[in-house]
Amino acid sequence: MEFKDIIKHLRKKNQMTQEDLAKALNISKTTVSSWERGANYPTMDRVILLADYFRVSMNTFFEQVPNSEDTLLLPVLGPILCSSSITAKENICEYRETLKASLPSGNLFYIKVKDDAMAPKIPKGGFVLVKEQSTVKNGDIAAVLLKDTKEVTLKRVRKLDDYILLETVNEEYAPYLINEHNPAQMIGKAVKLEVDL
Repeated sequence: MEFKDIIKHLRKKNQMTQEDLAKALNISKTTVSSWERGANYPTMDRVILLADYFRVSMNTFFEQVPNSEDTLLLPVLGPILCSSSITAKENICEYRETLKASLPSGNLFYIKVKDDAMAPKIPKGGFVLVKEQSTVKNGDIAAVLLKDTKEVTLKRVRKLDDYILLETVNEEYAPYLINEHNPAQMIGKAVKLEVDL
């Protein structure tokens, strides 16, 4: 049984509508609907909520064991880029196995979150799947290469009149202003978060 089917099965077994489950978990009905369609997957904190609510083991949600044909090894970038080619060997610190079915098209890589600047939305230690692209929309969370330090960071992008501001979720971290004195390059858009237990 796939993840989406497990959620649907548990909901129906408990004679609940999508709206009932959404209210119980304090989330939107469209979120529940997207889980059951397989369009999105819940974050780990919400999987824990689901397991607690339905009084089942966490393993219930991960009982489908993929075979190697269903998975792909994607690179995890190190915190500092040594080469201008983003996924060059010298920039990669490890590889992460990922289900093919859940991947968008395009050149993909992971970034391991090294701080809590984007917490609680993106926790320290989480793996963020990034689609390589040189532009992002206002409000997107982007992987950004800071040119002076060669450091890769995840920040929310705010496009203002003459400059771009990189914002954090955690207010303890100051925003970063991109300008001629602080050059930076967008290297991708964050598309998914994975957290290992």
